[in-house]
This record gives sequence, structure tokens and C-alpha cells, in this order.
Amino acid sequence: MTELIPVPRSVVADSGEVRLTARSRIHADSATEDVGHWLLAVLRQATGLPLREGRHPGDTEGDADGIRLRADPALGPEEYRLVSGPDGVLIEGGGAAGAFWGAQTLRQLLGPDAYRRAPLRRDRTWAVPYVTVEDGPRFRWRGLLLDVARHFMPKDGVLRYLDLMAAHKLNVLHFHLTDDQGWRIEIGKYPRLTETASWRARTKFGHRASPLWDEKPHGGFYTQDDIREIVAYAAERHITVVPEIDVPGHSQAAIAAYPELGNTDVVDTGALSVWDDWGISPHVLAPTDDTLRFYEGVFEEVLALFPSEFVHVGGDECPKDQWRRSAAARKRMGELGLKDEDELQSWFIGHFDRWLSARGRRLIGWDEILQGGLAEGAAVSSWRGYAGGIAAARAGHDVVMCPEQQVYLDHRQDGGPDEPVPIGYVRTLEDVHRFEPVPPELTPEEAAQVLGTQANLWTEVLEDPARVDYQAFPRLAAFAEVAWSRLPAPAERDFADFERRMGAHYARLDALGVAYRPPGGPKPWQRRPGVPGRPIEGAPPGR
Repeated sequence: MTELIPVPRSVVADSGEVRLTARSRIHADSATEDVGHWLLAVLRQATGLPLREGRHPGDTEGDADGIRLRADPALGPEEYRLVSGPDGVLIEGGGAAGAFWGAQTLRQLLGPDAYRRAPLRRDRTWAVPYVTVEDGPRFRWRGLLLDVARHFMPKDGVLRYLDLMAAHKLNVLHFHLTDDQGWRIEIGKYPRLTETASWRARTKFGHRASPLWDEKPHGGFYTQDDIREIVAYAAERHITVVPEIDVPGHSQAAIAAYPELGNTDVVDTGALSVWDDWGISPHVLAPTDDTLRFYEGVFEEVLALFPSEFVHVGGDECPKDQWRRSAAARKRMGELGLKDEDELQSWFIGHFDRWLSARGRRLIGWDEILQGGLAEGAAVSSWRGYAGGIAAARAGHDVVMCPEQQVYLDHRQDGGPDEPVPIGYVRTLEDVHRFEPVPPELTPEEAAQVLGTQANLWTEVLEDPARVDYQAFPRLAAFAEVAWSRLPAPAERDFADFERRMGAHYARLDALGVAYRPPGGPKPWQRRPGVPGRPIEGAPPGR
């Protein structure tokens, strides 16, 4: 059972195996103690064995069936070495994160039933083949965006996705918490953000051109204690949660709750409701001091909940029409000496870049924040292709590569008629496996600005957890390999070997209860006949 995903840097197999028994113990040093607790819990529930904690990783006399975890400062923080042999299993990590990723590899080596929450039977053998695995990540940012604004995902679903991310060695959850269609985080200072902005009266079913509606109200939000639990659960799995609070566009839900946030001199913002349609709402934040103070109050509470280095402020798809028609916005531009609305958006983003920097955090936004001048110190999520990321990297800004045409997992997986609500270009499992985050035209110095890569799960047409699973998997496994492993150039990658390893990985996904797209196409209940999407034919742009 060495069909590992993501593929490690080095795997050397030998004959023999370590068998876990009722006498097996898990020994962890002080640096890896929390990893030991996690591993003990998941293996106890899956195997039914009465595994125990050892006193110290050096206390292993007679423990040929034991597991040892310890730090090795010679390794990088996320690197690990796993050795299974006559002396049991040894996992060494450069830090706790490295040991945790090694423990995830151990779980794969034990077989798919190691992912279950209770033993299937008590009399089976649990064995780890003799093997030496040496491994470490290519990128420090290996992300997944989860859009809970368009369709709310209850807390337990978010915790489940953190476990799925950890199983694939992904380490950044980009948590898209606000949008035109809903506000999902409790802000004590502004209660109407959850009383009003967290639900909508109905929901478009399918793409925005669809005539179909789900007429029941949709909504939900996370309390601040929910957020604390999510962040802590992620941290136990060495995942950083990066919150996104969208400004100045994608803000209709917030304006519906607090109409003074909108451009009141050109539209009756008091008549707005949380948007029930998809697309880009024309209702954007007014560029006033009151708006800035309001969102500073929001971000103050966000920073108290999320300890992440980066805070995402959106900055994308901000229509400028209301600003063009607003006397107040034009007056503000004159006061600031700005020549156009692009510079007004840059001023808006720049304000929060400085505000966050003063509090020891870093701003990250979608690549539209390049328009009108990029805020100093800001990082870019390059989504409209590679060009924004290339420009930002050449200007010395950090970049996360997540081009829509390559790694938007809401896009369809096949061109057949049975694909549910087909959106965008066809992006097959092989296409994702051949995705390359670093454009070849970047110099080594520029390429060093690429923090990593991210797959995005937008949920306009993903109305329940099963639809999210279907769009995410198995492609998220391929993406995880791209983000973690140092693969050859795209054309030289061994996709046949990846497919072979996926044969074992599907069984792991089955044990985890993932409703993935089967290799042969969707099951009858995974289809959505008659629900229109927006397929785009042909190959996506290369850059």
C-alpha cells in the first residue's frame, strides 16, 4: 500500500511489515506531542486497538510494533522522514507540521479503512509495510477556497473539509465569508449583519440565466465561538484559515443591512435586500469615512478571531458605475486628487493595506487590486489567468496562483451531457494534474514571489455538500499533488501513474464518505437534468 498521494520526494520499499497490536504504543517528544494525540485518536477509532501513549520517543524497548514521533531540526519545518522497519515506525519532522504530514502518510500506508471512524471488524491485521519515505512541500501556500457566502456550509461541514484538506497535505483554507448573497460571520458591533444580511428570501437554481428558483429562504452564519472552534480545529491540523471580507464590491448583503454603506445619492439603498441572483451586483460601498470606520470595526473583530498573517479583502469585480454617477464619490476623488474610479478603488484598498500593516497583518486581494496602482506590501490572488500574478511578482509582490481557467473547481469536469450544471471550460482530472503554478517566463527571483497555489470552490451552483464534494473530488487530489510535490514540467508528468495511485485513493475517499465524481461519470443522483449552466467550449486560454 504505497500508492501515496501526493507523491513523495523519495520512497524506498523493503520486504516486511510492522504490525500494530493491542500492545502498540505511540511515543512523541515535546515538539510533536499534539501530533501524537491526534494520531492516537484517529487510529484508535479506526482500528479498535487499545493504543496507548508511550512516555518518551526514546522509551521504545521491545516496541517493534510501536510508533515514534520526534523533531529533527535538520529538516525543514514541513519536511518529514518516515521509516518503517524492524524497530517499528519512526516519523521525524522538522517541526510539528512536518511530523503531522508524516502521520498523514502513515495513515495512507495503513490502508483505506484507517480513515473510518469505527473498526469494520476486530480481528483484522493492521500493518505498515517496511518503507522509507522522505518528503517535503514545494510551496508554503497550498490552499483551498471555500465559498460559504453563496451557499452556506454549516460548521460541521467546514470541519469535515479541514480533515479532507489535511488528508491531502493542504494547509491554507481561504474562507470566503461575505458576498452579495450573504454575510456569514457574527460581528458584535453590527448585529444586523447577521440579523438581516445572513439570509436571502430565495435562490436562483442553476446559472444566472436559469429561469428556475428555489423559493425557500436560504442562510446561516457562524457565531464567533464557531469561528474560534474552526480556527482551533484547523490549527490542530496545521492549516491556516485566511478570512475574506469583500470590499468595496460584492457588498450588497452588507448594504441591505446598513443602507448608509451604499451610494445613497444615486440609489435607494434602503430598498435593497440580500441579493437572490448570481453574477456581479452593481451595488458597491460608498467611499466615505463612515464606510471606512464601519469596516475597521468589522476587521477589528475579524483580527481577534483569525491569527493568520494574511487577511483577504476581495477587491474584485467592483463595478464603477455608481461611483461615476455619485456626486459624493466624485467630490471624494477631487479631495484625494484621484484621476479616475480605478484610482478610487486603489485608495480604498490602500487604506486597509495600511490599516492591517499597522496591526502586524498583511493584505491580500484578487488581482483587480492591481488597477490604479498596487498597494505597497499587498499580495495578490491571481485569478483572471496568469497575467496579474506575473505583473505582481515582477513588481516584487507576493502571489498566490489560482487562475480561473485552470483551478476553479466549480468548472465542469467533462464535456458530456450528464455533467451537473456545467460551468466554464472542461477541466479534467488530467488537466488539473498538469497545471503548473509558476509561469516559465518568470526569472528565479520573480518566481520566488509565488507563495504557492490555490484551488477555488465557488458555490453558486453547488447547493449542498454532495455537490461540493462532486466538484472538488477527485480533482482536489490532483491539485494537492501539484501544490505539494516537485513534479516535472506539465507535458512530462506521469498521469498514468497518478491514475494508478488514484485506484487506491478512491477507496480512501469512500471511507471518508466523499461523494466524488466516479471515473466513468456521474451517478444518476449526481446529475441535475434540466438545470442550465454556462459551459464554454474549446480549450481555455493558456495564460
